[in-house]
Amino acid sequence: AGMEIDIGRLKGRLIALVGAGMMLSLLLALGIGVALHAAGVTQAPILVAIILAATGLGLVLPILKDSGLLDTQFGRVVTAGATVGEFSTIILLSLLFSRESSSPASRLVLLAGFAVGTVGVGLLLLRVTMSMRTESVFRRLQDTTAQIRVRFAVVIFIAFAALANTLGLETILGAFIAGAVLKIVDRDAQMSHPLTVAKLEGLGFGFLVPVFFVTSGLRFDTHALFASASTISKVPIFLVALLLIRGLPALVYRPLLDVRRVVAAGLFQATSLSFIVAGTQIGLQLGLISHATAAALVAAGLLSVVLFPPLALGLLSKDRAATVAEGSLARQPEVDLALDVTPLLRRAQAPD
Repeated sequence: AGMEIDIGRLKGRLIALVGAGMMLSLLLALGIGVALHAAGVTQAPILVAIILAATGLGLVLPILKDSGLLDTQFGRVVTAGATVGEFSTIILLSLLFSRESSSPASRLVLLAGFAVGTVGVGLLLLRVTMSMRTESVFRRLQDTTAQIRVRFAVVIFIAFAALANTLGLETILGAFIAGAVLKIVDRDAQMSHPLTVAKLEGLGFGFLVPVFFVTSGLRFDTHALFASASTISKVPIFLVALLLIRGLPALVYRPLLDVRRVVAAGLFQATSLSFIVAGTQIGLQLGLISHATAAALVAAGLLSVVLFPPLALGLLSKDRAATVAEGSLARQPEVDLALDVTPLLRRAQAPD
């Protein structure tokens, strides 16, 4: 998901509104988490609050891209909101909950060290990739069987994930940061060699993401979910909580979007699954949540993926139709020109 971050879009009024929305989400999440704990629905209010405050950036962006909305004003707002939602919750999860026995203060020091190390490694990689000799090697080998840019990306992902794990932080933090660093240091892959992005997307969406979800499905405890009616009743509760925590704060986007797009942005922001799966696995390993609660959270996340994006796209159907029409009009002059010129060429080539 870190590769989907566009730092250039996270600035000005947009980042201020997105930040305010995220703060509101965290406050709502904390209040709902405490309320659920008081009602006996959950055992770890803060962990559940963090899990419910995330947005599935890696789920939302492919939908926006495939629907042609990614480069619109609406797409930029949703992308920024999902980015902040994903990144902040990953940081909080690594800071407050870890499989290591160290205190939050110690983890804060480790997190600061990881941040400093990330900046140092990023600057080093940026210097290396900007070297003319390195660029020459990359260009020569990028489309051969060496696939040097793809291997370079994989090495960065493994290195940062291993570093985070070694420091006692969550592996997902390292992988997320690795994607963001790769986006920054290997700028040529985005500009002069866009095929690298397509290759990495093929590797991710074609292989790694399906493996993640298949593995998650195999680990999904359906027995715990359907063991009692009380567990099943938690699913709609968590689904509504997702909608309130991440959907309601989309109201802060009103200065940038109309009401219909604000509602659609809230639905996209409330879509989450991958972070829920990772967060519940951590909670189970730490003994903070039960298998029944974990299964209900994952089921709610699955329903959010099935329900919320189609509803949002339905609200934006007019925008999508307009985008397709604009693309058709932009191509029409070329087609008309070809149809008009072809008979003239045939006459010119015909014998007198």
